[in-house]
Amino acid sequence: MTNVILPCGGATIRPYQTGDQPKLDQLTETIFGPGIKTRAAHVLRGATPHEPELSFVAEHEDQMIGSVRQTVFLVGETRALLLGPLGVLADFKNSGIGRSLMTASMEAAAMRARALNAPATILVGDEPYYKPFGFERVPFGSIKMPLPVDPGRILICRHHDDAPKLIAGVARPLVS
Repeated sequence: MTNVILPCGGATIRPYQTGDQPKLDQLTETIFGPGIKTRAAHVLRGATPHEPELSFVAEHEDQMIGSVRQTVFLVGETRALLLGPLGVLADFKNSGIGRSLMTASMEAAAMRARALNAPATILVGDEPYYKPFGFERVPFGSIKMPLPVDPGRILICRHHDDAPKLIAGVARPLVS
C-alpha cells in the first residue's frame, strides 16, 4: 500500500515498519494506559507478533498519532485474525484517521487472508462503528474469550465467500 494523505492537516497513513515498535508501544500506552494488558484481546495476542502487512500507523508532522494491528490467533482449531488495538490520540479523534486505518488494514487483510489461512478478522468492539467495515456479531456463545467480555461486542468479518459460516470455539494465542 502506498501512503494515503488524510483530511487531518496532512496526516499520513503508512504501513507499519519494524523500527516503529518503540513508538508504537509508547503510543499504545498513551492511548489505552496500562489497563490494556488486562483485556481479553491483549491476552489473545500473547507472544504472537502482529502481522506487519496488516498493520498501519498514522503520522502527523513526524509524530505517530494512531495505529491499527492484526494478529493471527486461534478460535478452536481455526486460524483467524484479531484486530486491535485500533487507537488514535485524543487530539486527532473524529477526524477520519481511525476509519482510514481500518480501511487500510481490512483491505490488506482481504488480500492476505488466504495466504495466512485466516478467513476472517475478529475483534471486540462497538458494532455501529465496525459494521461499515463488514463486521457483524458472532452468534451468542460461539467464541469463548480468555477473559470476560460482553458477548454482544464480539464481531467478525469474513474475508471471502467460502469462509466458514461459523467460526467457533475457545479463543487462544497462536503462540503462547
